[in-house]
Amino acid sequence: MPGKNMKRPQRLESQYLELRGFLSFLILHEVGLRKLCGEDLAKKIGRRKGAMLLTPGTIYPALKELRKKKLIKYKKNGRKKIYELTDEGKKELSVLYKLFSNYFYGLKHRIKRMDYISKE
Repeated sequence: MPGKNMKRPQRLESQYLELRGFLSFLILHEVGLRKLCGEDLAKKIGRRKGAMLLTPGTIYPALKELRKKKLIKYKKNGRKKIYELTDEGKKELSVLYKLFSNYFYGLKHRIKRMDYISKE
């Protein structure tokens, strides 16, 4: 937690390192792989996260926020909305892949180093 004189990171990408933002990243990732309706998206992300089932109260506000930011859009297919990335969403996802790759690469090496140190 930042102290009084420390500022929170102002970079847009930093929001995705928070848990709520990580859901947005997962949505962008899954929708980037294939067009999906909200129900199928919730199931796919739920399987990825383990046994945790995402509820409509979790997934739909996140979808609405991503639409508001113009990162995703939808087309109606009967009663379902089929979500896909916008061009801006594709750019954002590309940046996020790099962000997470760098973050987790560093984390992986730090964990390996800690394991090595603890074995000494």
